[in-house]
Amino acid sequence: MTKLSEIFEKITSHTPKTLEKLVKELSKLEHESDLTKNDIRNHLPRNLFLPIDRSQFLEILSIQDRVADQAEDIGHLLTLRLLDEIMYDKLRTLYEKNSEAFWSARAIMKMLSALLASSFGGMEAEKVKTSAEKISYIEYEADKMKHQMMQEFFAENEQVLPQTLYLYTRLIEEINQISHISEKLANRIRMMLELK
Repeated sequence: MTKLSEIFEKITSHTPKTLEKLVKELSKLEHESDLTKNDIRNHLPRNLFLPIDRSQFLEILSIQDRVADQAEDIGHLLTLRLLDEIMYDKLRTLYEKNSEAFWSARAIMKMLSALLASSFGGMEAEKVKTSAEKISYIEYEADKMKHQMMQEFFAENEQVLPQTLYLYTRLIEEINQISHISEKLANRIRMMLELK
């Protein structure tokens, strides 16, 4: 997500060549993420006791990987066609809201070792529950923002080219998936706490 944030930070000042280079770097990071995920899966003990259920752990790992996949997909979409500055500004605003959900979910992931130490209870578990609720609200706000952007776009752009229409609406949908995935990750960890 850091690389995608770098792309969005100065999206209007990137030349197509610079953007292409940044997206290639993003793709390389996504590939490294896949390799790490596969390495973890291949070396996860099957016959030793784990503090959490193996299938739960693998599901959490899979959801995390979806974030990297999503970032790569968004990056590739951004290289298909140049959009105007107003569109990019709106996409960046939507990305920032969705990114907020991701960074909050990442903070929950960083709490996992403290959760393990506290046997999934106590103050750490309460922090996770509070954070999961916050992420759900951010996801709700991102959805509202997405719908407002779509309404404004269709109200203001009757003569837009079909390619632009497709790309812009697809980018809105794909960017908004970041908060959905982040919420799913937070809720999965929260559910794991409820089962303990």
